[in-house]
Amino acid sequence: MFRVRGHLIASLNPLGAEVRSHSELDPHRYGFTIWDLDREFITGGLGGRTRASLRHILDTLRDAYCRTIGIEYMHIQEAEQKEWIQQRVEGVQRRDWLDEQAKKRILFKLNDAEAFERFLHTKYIGHKRFSLEGAESLIPMLDALINEAANTGADEVVIGMAHRGRLNVLANIIGKSYEKIFREFEGDLDPKSQQGSGDVKYHLGAEGLYETDTGKKVKLQLASNPSHLEAVNPVVEGMVRARQDVAGDRRHRRIVPAIIHGDAAFAGQGVVAETLNLSELPGYDTGGTVHIVVNNGIGFTTGAAAARSSVYATDVAKMVQAPIFHVNGDDPEACVRVVALALAFRQAFRKDVVVDMVCYRRHGHSEGDEPSYTQPLMYKEIKQKRSVRKLYTETLVKRGDLTLEEAEKALDDFHNRLEQAFDATQDSAPPDVVMPQLDRPREDAAPTIQTGISEEMLQEILDALTRLPEGFTIHPKLQRLLDMRRKAVEQNAIDWAFGEAFSLGSLLVEGIPVRLSGQDSRRGTFSQRHSTFVDYNTEDEYISLAHIRADQAPFMIYDSLLSEYAVLGFEYGYSVARKEALTLWEAQFGDFVNGAQIIIDQFISSAEDKWNQTSRLVLLLPHGFEGQGPEHSSARLERFLSLCAELNMRVAIPSTSAQYFHLLRRQAKLDVLKPLVVLTPKSLLRSEVAKSPVQDFLSGHFRYLLDDPKPPKKPRRLVFCSGKIAFELMQYRQEHGIEDTVILRLEQLYPFPYSLVESVLKKYSSAKMVRWVQEEPRNMGAWHFILPRMQEILSPDHGFDYVARYSSASPATGSQRVHQMEQEDLLQRAFADA
Repeated sequence: MFRVRGHLIASLNPLGAEVRSHSELDPHRYGFTIWDLDREFITGGLGGRTRASLRHILDTLRDAYCRTIGIEYMHIQEAEQKEWIQQRVEGVQRRDWLDEQAKKRILFKLNDAEAFERFLHTKYIGHKRFSLEGAESLIPMLDALINEAANTGADEVVIGMAHRGRLNVLANIIGKSYEKIFREFEGDLDPKSQQGSGDVKYHLGAEGLYETDTGKKVKLQLASNPSHLEAVNPVVEGMVRARQDVAGDRRHRRIVPAIIHGDAAFAGQGVVAETLNLSELPGYDTGGTVHIVVNNGIGFTTGAAAARSSVYATDVAKMVQAPIFHVNGDDPEACVRVVALALAFRQAFRKDVVVDMVCYRRHGHSEGDEPSYTQPLMYKEIKQKRSVRKLYTETLVKRGDLTLEEAEKALDDFHNRLEQAFDATQDSAPPDVVMPQLDRPREDAAPTIQTGISEEMLQEILDALTRLPEGFTIHPKLQRLLDMRRKAVEQNAIDWAFGEAFSLGSLLVEGIPVRLSGQDSRRGTFSQRHSTFVDYNTEDEYISLAHIRADQAPFMIYDSLLSEYAVLGFEYGYSVARKEALTLWEAQFGDFVNGAQIIIDQFISSAEDKWNQTSRLVLLLPHGFEGQGPEHSSARLERFLSLCAELNMRVAIPSTSAQYFHLLRRQAKLDVLKPLVVLTPKSLLRSEVAKSPVQDFLSGHFRYLLDDPKPPKKPRRLVFCSGKIAFELMQYRQEHGIEDTVILRLEQLYPFPYSLVESVLKKYSSAKMVRWVQEEPRNMGAWHFILPRMQEILSPDHGFDYVARYSSASPATGSQRVHQMEQEDLLQRAFADA
């Protein structure tokens, strides 16, 4: 029961002096009395002994589980992992945790941490810095984590964390210069590391090189993070997995992820659970993450009783059977002890582990906040508390581990270094702030690049796509798919999924790695992709595109868990760290992308502007109104277009398989990295009108605008549109003998192809009526994006209007009959005069 419940009576809270008890840990419950304390019992090997007195047994268990460390691990099913922890904590004396040199190193790190905060508090009164005061033990913990990682073979640690203590970590762990940090307090943004609007100083990431106590150099990266505190978690995991893949770190020991959380966010943010659920899946495993929860016992102003229903903020980690080490933040030796155990556990068992450092927040949420408004008793106690550094200094001096003069001298030296750094910032004033240019140049589409492939390469990929290993039994119905693939080239009609396979296969042959993930993406939501064949008798798997040739680049395709937020964050992180690869994420239906809106808003659309962080990530979002209801129609195109500015990303709606082929190849080849949002079709996946001839894959490039294949001789109306509605318009025009309307497809909406639109206006100069037609309701879709751009181009002689579904709170109807009626009305109005 001590192994199960000991943590409940451990002295974990620096603000709590009460002696806790639990009935299941009371010897009287089991019939013991004071007269039994010196009786010997069989222990089963407790602390290395086979027999011991009850007194020794209780002392051993209390020392292991009930002092300033409390461990939750008996929820783990694997006996080996539980025994591993027991062997390292039961019977191990505190005096054996650390040597004298390690204790002094802890003190020096506490000196660094406290001096940094005190200095900022003195020099920059009122500035937000999200102080680490009350949680300074985090700095020696991270120092110990990196040292332990290096000792077990790691050469890189990737860190994600929110605001609390971030500046301290940047200075004292990552190694960002004090001068640079202070200049940012003065408003100086370094043009070498910033572009666009930049970001507040406590969101910024950095890279560094850390020297361990043995002299080994460890690469560090602190990921940039927005105010959505836990959003960085899956991003860090993706960055780590990419680095592991590139380094060939298949055991996942050389590159270690460490994520620092707040207690309120760890308990409250769903992305924490989503990311934990990723941790042991084949496409997302990083060998385990060391999670450190800086547990202040409070959110902004919300106490634990209102912030969670669980006993601990860390209870969510039990879902993956992670061991949880609770530790008192006022005991830095215990903090260092448990983080070393956590890292060793991670390296031994390749799974997540949590350290819950219970501490306090000396100031409010930010330094301008008054916390005693809502927690007056807590902050009365905090006001009287001496710092962790002072308490630990006194402990070492009392033990005789060092003199008080030695400790104070180290602190004075650090103050002097900070003063010198501050003096250096006074020598040059920050640059004048320049108002952003209001009349910016037009954001025209980028130049085209040739993306066709040779006939020999196409044939090589075709052979791979129609080849199976000897003895492999394919599902009877899929044999027809292989036959259709062979005939498609002969019949000169390549469908959407086949065009995609040619595109990805050609990139692999050219040495460009490809990673594709999403819910059911290996088969494809619409049973169109079938990237992975499963043996009908044995369930062995075979991925055709991974076996084109021996020297090809790796092809990684994974079915994801039922998550958008964490998975898209992971893929974004992967794309940031492995820029040469083409990383794609596919939503099951385009509508589901709204589950990942935070990643889109805070990272994909704005990371380059804020942090100069680039990515060529591709989002594949099935989109199209086919009467399948409001949750299976719209990828919310309007949301993406509203985020477009400063050439931050590309938004495309290709309408043929060849266009899709060239679009993906172009995305992989362009030197200028931007995320790409592709609205992919559903009904067009197998449609004849979206198929392309073989020649279209052997030459050419992605075309931003497709001209009318059969334009009338003397048109009076130009209809611009995107996606499948174009084919319905063409069919309606043919069926009704309409001879005055040209139908033009905008295949890329952003960056908007101004020059190409201008050229078709000149080509069809007789057409003075211009119209935009979309399937989406008036308050959705591309109309509000198209309007100002067309107004910029059109002459006063042109009339301009639009046709769409009527404004609606819901994207689409759930009735097939109503959908057909709406679609017929839409087509009629598209060709009407008024």
